[in-house]
Amino acid sequence: MKKSKYTSKKPDTNGWVHYTAEENAVWHDLFQRQMKLLPGRACKEYLAGIEALEISSKAIPQIPEVNRILRSLTGWEIAPVPALINFQSFFELMANKKFPAATFIRTRAELDYLQEPDIFHEIFGHCPLITLPVYADFMHAYGKLGLKASPEDRAMLARLYWFTVEFGLIETLNGLKIYGGGILSSYGESQYCLDNDKPLYKPLDAIEAFRTPYRIDIFQPLYFVIKDFSELFSLIKVDLISKVKEARQLGMHAPLFPPKPKAQEERYL
Repeated sequence: MKKSKYTSKKPDTNGWVHYTAEENAVWHDLFQRQMKLLPGRACKEYLAGIEALEISSKAIPQIPEVNRILRSLTGWEIAPVPALINFQSFFELMANKKFPAATFIRTRAELDYLQEPDIFHEIFGHCPLITLPVYADFMHAYGKLGLKASPEDRAMLARLYWFTVEFGLIETLNGLKIYGGGILSSYGESQYCLDNDKPLYKPLDAIEAFRTPYRIDIFQPLYFVIKDFSELFSLIKVDLISKVKEARQLGMHAPLFPPKPKAQEERYL
């Protein structure tokens, strides 16, 4: 597992993290910038979740306060973790209705792009939709499935997570909207995914998602689209492991992106 250059901040005995004025200022700037951009782009369920969680630009939300609301709405809570965790820890937490979140925030030098998931990505990008019961149920079922899966199958399940939870789009009566946390927390991609004529859009299909490689350091060349959130929960109820096997038999699609330069090469899924 790749090591992060960031270190999560340790909560005190009450679960609070003591952030610096600069760290809170970074949160403020990120929050303000996204909230000017996302109305009309983000799905209405996400924007309702922002309000329900009572998060604002004032300061980095404290996990105990967010947990109080999440538990009352869907029975979920945030679990503070190191910057990067392995699949086993990730699926164990999700199976127990705990969403892992690193407690550090990016530096101002990396305001626009950060490979590691920081607290802005996790709380601003992901947690608002966990207030939605059908979405929270999907995440819970996904965690339980991943916990039972083999290491090889977990890597394939990560692709489904990438193309839904991280970079999913939803078709609404008002056109395509964003629900993926990786897009919602990205200033550049929240514009690119809807405004640019380069990306491809496909209806979500599990086998197609399993067969599609991705890279974490570029705007996505392909977005999978759902019609409603119940589609995600229906998807997780089928035998996804058999679909993983079917995807392997069919073979992987050719990447829709160029390879990284050798000096920067990393494994992509």
